[in-house]
Amino acid sequence: MIYLLAAFLPPLGLLFNGQPLSAVFNLVLLVVCIALGLLFHPLLVIPSLHALIAVRMEREKRMHREVVEAIREHGLQAGYRR
Repeated sequence: MIYLLAAFLPPLGLLFNGQPLSAVFNLVLLVVCIALGLLFHPLLVIPSLHALIAVRMEREKRMHREVVEAIREHGLQAGYRR
């Protein structure tokens, strides 16, 4: 659901994902790309791409953090070496 929001309303998707600075940057990027996108239409996709990539990277970082915390809390599984 967050990916749809990031694709169609990029600043709002970033804000709901917990990335307020990226949302502000994306809003500025959106204004610039809309102004220049009237002449060069592929620029209209850039804010959505930025939001989708930022959401994915943040999700990956959160998953990695959870795995590291689980390993610290419970240790490695049998068969894995340090």
